[in-house]
Amino acid sequence: MQLSFLTPLYERPGPWASVHLDTSWENEATTARRELQARDVCDSLARQGADDATGRAVYDALMSRPGPTRGAGRAVFATAGQVVLDPPLAARPPAPVDVQWSALPHVSPLLDLAAQEPMCLVAYIDRLGADLEIRTPLGSRDAGEAHGKDWPMHRTGRDDWSERHFQQSVENTWEENAGEVAAAIAACDAGVRADLIVLVGDPRERRAVHDKLPPQLGARTVESEHGGRAEGTTTRLLDQDIEQARHEHLRHKAEEELNRFRSAHDATAEGVPALVEAAREHRIAELLVRPDGPDTHREVWVGGEADQLAVRRSETQYLGDTRPASARADDALLRSATVTGAEVQSLPPAVVGGDDVPAGGLGALLRWPYEEMERR
Repeated sequence: MQLSFLTPLYERPGPWASVHLDTSWENEATTARRELQARDVCDSLARQGADDATGRAVYDALMSRPGPTRGAGRAVFATAGQVVLDPPLAARPPAPVDVQWSALPHVSPLLDLAAQEPMCLVAYIDRLGADLEIRTPLGSRDAGEAHGKDWPMHRTGRDDWSERHFQQSVENTWEENAGEVAAAIAACDAGVRADLIVLVGDPRERRAVHDKLPPQLGARTVESEHGGRAEGTTTRLLDQDIEQARHEHLRHKAEEELNRFRSAHDATAEGVPALVEAAREHRIAELLVRPDGPDTHREVWVGGEADQLAVRRSETQYLGDTRPASARADDALLRSATVTGAEVQSLPPAVVGGDDVPAGGLGALLRWPYEEMERR
């Protein structure tokens, strides 16, 4: 999964207020309860040492929506009197409220509550072209259109030579338009690097576009029989199809990456000391996190930059800071992964099973093996 949407959190020094809330209980009559919750959050931040301006910013964010959030939860990240990120959560947090004031934003819960949602490129297709939409953990947005020829488009029922020729022209137009849609999907994907592509529309149109996609895109493309371009809105069944496709994608991806980790041998690292060293050298290609692992909340020390981290506070040669801050190992490594463009893979218990893999709950596939490092 990609965590680029977290980048704004690492462009500011902190310290950070990190709040994760269960909002599934909200309805139109919950203003008083929401205010009580917001006050409790601010009181908790104040007890942990947060400044008044940041506490007020969090309070205002929690009270800013007059109606229900209509979601499973939300997270709020704020520093220096400003809310920097306020993403919705796709799943209910394990606790109704989780409030932390720390040197780094506490983003590790997002791996299972929000960021696990694959980025989806949805194409609503008809014979004239397609409307493209991007769905991310932060919501949906338009991603442009594909326009094909608008004539000839309709076949007739006659069977003489001229009509057969015309009908062949119609078939050719459909095929050309399918190619235009496939090219638009490929161009859009080149810019956003979608995890999953969903084709919506008539079965023939979907299949024609699917067949014309490059192989590397076709392998991560699924089709839905629900919804369509002309409807202008998504349907509940389409949303269910996309959610099921996301779930299957996540499960298969986690299994594949865990198998890669098990077979990579000298191109892997696990355990906090080895991972800290790899992060300092920008060698983490993919970070694997088992949320229930004991090392996820182990203390490490960090400086102001993503590669300034150490296992011990005394390692000032790595920290580059005379006043390093304490941080959770998972949050420090997630900062490094986000800033250096590494992938992150959450490993749910159903995929890992009873194995202690990776050891302590944290591991990485490296950009190059240790043997190559020794030759450099």
